[in-house]
Amino acid sequence: MVGRSAAALALIGVLAWPAPAHAVTLEQRLAALSAFTQPTASSAAAWYGAWADPGSWTDYGFDWSTDLCSRSPDRPLGYDFRMPCARHDFGYRNYKAVKHFPANKAHVDEAFLYDMNQVCAGYGGARKLACDRLAWSYYQAVHRLGGLDLKADPADELAAEPAA
Repeated sequence: MVGRSAAALALIGVLAWPAPAHAVTLEQRLAALSAFTQPTASSAAAWYGAWADPGSWTDYGFDWSTDLCSRSPDRPLGYDFRMPCARHDFGYRNYKAVKHFPANKAHVDEAFLYDMNQVCAGYGGARKLACDRLAWSYYQAVHRLGGLDLKADPADELAAEPAA
C-alpha cells in the first residue's frame, strides 16, 4: 500500500499536470491510477472529479465502464453503494489493462471499503451498524474473490488441458 504522503504527492502531480497533447506514458498512467484509487478523502475527491469529466482524461485511455456492484445489489437495504462500486470497477479494470493488477488489488479493495464507510457515515444508530456490516461483507467478497473470472466454468479449463 502506498503511504498517505506518497499518495498525496501522486495526487498533486496528477492534478498539476496539464492535459497532455500526446500519448501518456505508463508511469503517468500509473501515477494517475494510484492517485484515484487510494483509501483517502483526497483520492476519492480526485476520482469523483475525474468521473464527472472523463473527457479530460482521454489521453490516459482509462476504462470508465462499470457494472456497479456486479452480482450484488447496488443499494442493499437502501444504502447506496453505486459510486463506491464504480470507483472499485475503475481500479480493477484499469490496473488489469496495464497489467499491474495483483500489486494494486489490496489498496483498490481498501478504497472500496473506505468509500462504503463514507456512505455509512451518513447514518446513525442501528442503521449505521447495519450499513457498516453490509460494507464489511461487500469488502470481504472483493477481498477474497475480486479479480477472479467467475464467469469461467472450471470444467472448460479442464477440457482445454491436454490429456496426459
